[in-house]
Amino acid sequence: MGKYEPLAQFLRTQRTNEVAMTFADIERIVGAKLPPKAQHHRAWWSNNPSNNVMTKAWLEAGFRSEQVDLAARRLVFRRASKAQVAPPSETSRSEQPPSGHRRHPLLGALKGLVRIMPGTDLTKPADPDWGRD
Repeated sequence: MGKYEPLAQFLRTQRTNEVAMTFADIERIVGAKLPPKAQHHRAWWSNNPSNNVMTKAWLEAGFRSEQVDLAARRLVFRRASKAQVAPPSETSRSEQPPSGHRRHPLLGALKGLVRIMPGTDLTKPADPDWGRD
């Protein structure tokens, strides 16, 4: 059993789609302190399966990390479908879409990072003269 397997087991038992946790909660579950990079580098919390062993633990449990707040030392794990969490190396050729229909790996990378201010009309042209002759 790996160091972060207790986190994976904990996440597998959750019945909600979102699990809000503090870094202290995670440390309590795994029984060890998080590495210094986890405290200071947002990239450590990315959902790239080749990132670190802890990333593999939450991905294999069917979750993705989101809303990482390093200052407050907390994040949210959100349930993901199995197709989203399977590392590319484990996906067989027959399961991949035809070569002309592959999704770009960055598609959706900024999901949840863009906030639209209340009252913003997204249907209004940015250029007031747009469409005028």
